[in-house]
Amino acid sequence: MSKAWLAYPLMAVALVAAKPAPVAPAPTASMVAPAAVAADPANRWTLELSTGARVVIQLRPDIAPRHVYRIQQLTSQGFYNGLSFHRVIPGFMAQGGDPQGTGQGGSTLPDLAAEFSDFPHLRGVASMARADSPDSANSQFFIVLAPTFKLDHKYSAFGRVIEGMAAVDGMAVGEPPEQPTRIVRATIGGPLPAPPAAAAAPAAVATGAVPPKP
Repeated sequence: MSKAWLAYPLMAVALVAAKPAPVAPAPTASMVAPAAVAADPANRWTLELSTGARVVIQLRPDIAPRHVYRIQQLTSQGFYNGLSFHRVIPGFMAQGGDPQGTGQGGSTLPDLAAEFSDFPHLRGVASMARADSPDSANSQFFIVLAPTFKLDHKYSAFGRVIEGMAAVDGMAVGEPPEQPTRIVRATIGGPLPAPPAAAAAPAAVATGAVPPKP
């Protein structure tokens, strides 16, 4: 303990007393979907791959309602059918959802405002790719192959693989792969739900997705 502390005990106590009470950190979003979310078949996104395998993703409208609805909406339109995983980096992530297959494309729908959360980018988490603006996610997404926490609060996670992660691990590798793994058919398990409450639209529609970096 320093001499200054000993010389001014009352001042030290006063300073300590003046500090605001510590604020408890916000709880991290649970990796387990709430019962109501898990029970809704529309929140199960199934990707039938060109390898013959199937990947099932538990969508999480409780953490990213607008991004989940975009996935559901585009899936109901058949948008993802035939699209490739155009960027697959072992130990990092597999990215798809671009009709151009280059990382520069998207749907004709407006870009989405960011829905960053405390949902950590653990293995199997599905998250939206975007351009430079945080509010530029559209149709492209990626599935994380290994925990990558530096993506947290920078990309909008919207679900996690609950079946078929081995199929994701087995996707053709490359940027792009010579013979990319494709989504033969994407489906949701129930009818398209009602859209979530409207949010402020991004100022402009961005072109091209800036991929997450390993």
